[in-house]
Amino acid sequence: MKTTAAKTSRKSTSATKSSLGANSIRDQVQEVLAWLKSNSSKKVLDGMARYAIPSDKAFGVKVGVMQKQAKSLGRNHELALALWKTGWYEARMVATFLDDPERVTPAQMDRWCRDFDSWGICDTACFHLFDRTPYAFQKVEQWAGRREEFVKRAAFALLASLALHNKQAANDLFLRCLALCEKAASDERNFVKKGVSWALRLMGRRNLELNKAVLMVAGRLAASTQPAERWVGKDTLRDLNRPAVVRRLKK
Repeated sequence: MKTTAAKTSRKSTSATKSSLGANSIRDQVQEVLAWLKSNSSKKVLDGMARYAIPSDKAFGVKVGVMQKQAKSLGRNHELALALWKTGWYEARMVATFLDDPERVTPAQMDRWCRDFDSWGICDTACFHLFDRTPYAFQKVEQWAGRREEFVKRAAFALLASLALHNKQAANDLFLRCLALCEKAASDERNFVKKGVSWALRLMGRRNLELNKAVLMVAGRLAASTQPAERWVGKDTLRDLNRPAVVRRLKK
């Protein structure tokens, strides 16, 4: 029975991919939306509120399921743009998995960033797409000074993603971002200060030079009388002083 089900699933995915390739972008969008609806779950939808993700325009589809479907469809910049315009949460998630980083423009990054309404779509776009574009560090600097909560979070979610994924980036690129982190650490909003901490922690894990620089910033923040700064500093120090992190950096 499992073998038959697996074959059926593969045939369904293959048929969907073949159909998408032959249809117009409008038809492709409708097929993806229909697929999302057929794979929705009330339990997943109801659970989104617990994670502060708006569910008024969502189907309730697990992230892993969306990633698998997007992988089966392959890169498709035009479809990604069209899916984003629908406004559906899962359609936008799939768009971040589908889009081609080489075809993403700075203007598109700004447009999508202005649409962020939760950490879920913000972090997914930064972690799976934006950090692979040549404009990533430029956008970190631009967005870090913005007032909108999820635009500002995007700056640090993107910086964290770069610290984790961009192995070739020079230390200087990250060192220039430390001042942005220290300035934003005073932001009391939960999603912003957690984004700042995330960026500092991942930069501090890259190598000894960055670790030393991040620890200096974290130390100043931890000694602050300002609650948000103190929280960011202590959270960063707690992580970077873990024995496992220290051992890996010393190797």
